[in-house]
Amino acid sequence: MYKKIALICVLVSLFSCKPTLTKTAVIKKQNTVVNKFADTDYTEIVTKEFTGSLAYNTTAFVEKYWRVVGNTGFNKSIHYVANELEKAGFVLQEKATENTVLTYRIEKRPLEQPTWESVDASLTIQGENLPLLQNSTNSTMIALNSYSTPENGVTAEVIYIADVSKLKDTNVKGKIVFVETSPARVFNTAVVKGGAAGILSYSNPSYLQPEKNTTSIQFRSIPQNKDVKGWAIALSYYAKERLKKKLQKEKVIVTANIKTNIYPSTELTLVADIKGAVAPEQRLVYSAHVQEPGANDNATGVGVALEMATLTAKFIKEGKLNPKRTLTFLWGDEIVSTKRYVQEDKARAKNIKWGISLDMVGENTTITGGSFLIEKMPDPSAIWTRGNDKHTEWGGSVLSLEQMKPHYLNDFVLKIFKEQGKRTNWEVNTNPYEGGSDHTPFLAADIPGVLFWHFTDQFYHTDNDRLDKVSKTTLKNVGTAALISAYKLLNADEDTAKAIILDTEKAAISRLQEELKQGKIALANGDKLEIQIDIINAWQNWYTAAVSSTLDMVTNASTINYTISKAQATIKQTAEQCIAELKK
Repeated sequence: MYKKIALICVLVSLFSCKPTLTKTAVIKKQNTVVNKFADTDYTEIVTKEFTGSLAYNTTAFVEKYWRVVGNTGFNKSIHYVANELEKAGFVLQEKATENTVLTYRIEKRPLEQPTWESVDASLTIQGENLPLLQNSTNSTMIALNSYSTPENGVTAEVIYIADVSKLKDTNVKGKIVFVETSPARVFNTAVVKGGAAGILSYSNPSYLQPEKNTTSIQFRSIPQNKDVKGWAIALSYYAKERLKKKLQKEKVIVTANIKTNIYPSTELTLVADIKGAVAPEQRLVYSAHVQEPGANDNATGVGVALEMATLTAKFIKEGKLNPKRTLTFLWGDEIVSTKRYVQEDKARAKNIKWGISLDMVGENTTITGGSFLIEKMPDPSAIWTRGNDKHTEWGGSVLSLEQMKPHYLNDFVLKIFKEQGKRTNWEVNTNPYEGGSDHTPFLAADIPGVLFWHFTDQFYHTDNDRLDKVSKTTLKNVGTAALISAYKLLNADEDTAKAIILDTEKAAISRLQEELKQGKIALANGDKLEIQIDIINAWQNWYTAAVSSTLDMVTNASTINYTISKAQATIKQTAEQCIAELKK
C-alpha cells in the first residue's frame, strides 16, 4: 500500500503545474524521483517477473493466422494486443490526459492495394484420389496475391520448363507452367503474356534442408493482377519430386482448386507509449512486425513486445520503475510502419535515441537450428568478415567505411544478453549487419538500431513454422534481456555513460587484439600488410567514435568528457601496438 501511495505522490509532483513551483523546481523534483531508479538492479526485478507466459500465449493466438496487412488475421492480432494493453492499464490516447503515463493508439490508413487472405486449396493429379497438396496441411501453398480458381478448379496439362530463359519461346497457353524458381519471376511471361492457366513453382533454399523437411513449403508471392486474376501454387520438395518423376513417364494433368479473399481494407498500426517522467520527448522504440505466416516469424516478436509493455506498466504501478525517457512499442507492417514512424514526424524522429527490432525471437533452436543473434549496427565486421564474425545464410552485402554506424549500442546490448545467457545457459551470438527488418528504417535515419533474431532456421517462412518450434524459455530470455537493456537506457545518466564507456573500451581492446590475431593469419596466407593496417585503423576509428556516442545520455558533456578522452587514448594506444606487432 505504501508503494502505491508513494507512486501517486510521485505522479502528482511530476505532472501538476502549481503556480508556486518554478519550472526549474519541477525538473529538480522530477530528477530526484528518477535518480533513485538510476542505479536500480533491474536484472533481479525483471528476471523474477518476466515469465514468457503472455508472450507464448500471444504467439499461440497470432500464429493461427496467415497474416497480411489489412486481412482478418492481421487485424485480429492488432486488436488482441490492444485488448491486452488495456488490461494492463494502457489508456486509448484519445481518452488520455496530459498526465496519463500509459497510452496506446491504433493508426488507420486506407490500403492502396486490396488485402489478401488464404482460404483453402488443393492440388490433385488426375487419376489419383489423394491430393498432391492441400491447404489444411500446407498452409503456405497458395502464392500471396493469387486469385480464386472457378468453383470446380482448373484442370490442365502441366508443362515443365527446366530453363526459364526459354519460357518466352514456349507455347504455354491454357497449360499449367511448372518451374523451379520463384513464381513472381515468371508470372508476367507465363500468365500475363503467355496465357498460362497458372503456375506451379518450387524454390526452397538449401538452408531449409528440403530433402529432410520434405513437406515444407516456403511462402511465395505473385503480382496482384485484377485483369488476368492469376494464381500460383508453391510446391514442397516431396510434391516437386513426385511431379517430376511422373512427368518423365507420361503426360500429367492436374486440378488446382484455390479459394482466396481479395478485398479493400485498412492498414492498422498499433503504437503504445510509456511516457518518460523527465525527458518524454526522448525515446527508445521497440518494433515488432505482425505480418508473415508463421509462429517464430513473427508472432514471437509480437508476443515478447506485449509482455515487455505490460510488465513495464506493472512495475510503474508498483513504484518499481519510473523511466526518465519514453518507451515506445510498435506493432505493424514490417519496415513500412517503422519507416513511417521515423519519417512522418521530424521532431519526434530527432529524439528517437535507440530503435530495436524484435523479429523471430522465440525459437527452440534444438528443433529449428541456428542460434539467437544480435545483428549489429554496421561496423567493420560487415566489411572484413573473419574470425568469429560470420554472416548468416540469409546473407549480407559488403559495406563500405562510409556506411559505418559507430555506437556503443552494439556492445551494450551484447553484454546484457551475454549475462542473461550465462545465468540460464542460453547461447547468444552476433552477426554483421545484413538488414531486412525493422532496424533498417532507424539506421537509415541515423538512429542507433539493432535486430534481435534467430537464424539459420530450417523452417523459416514455411508452413512448418508453427507453435511447436517456439520455446517459452527463449521468449523469457529475450524479453528479460531486452527489458533490462531498455530500463538502463531509459534512465541513463552520466554514471551510466561512464560505465558504458569503460565497457566499450574493453570491447575495443578485445576486438583489436582479435584483429591482430586475424591479421597475422592473413599475412601468413600472403595477404598485404597495408590491408591489415587498414582493418586495425578502421576498428580504432569505429570504437573511438562509439565511445563519443555516449554523449547522447547526458545533458552536460563536461561530466564525461574526461572519461571519453581517456578511453579513446587507450584505444588508440592499443591500435598502435597492434600495428607495430603486425609490422615485425
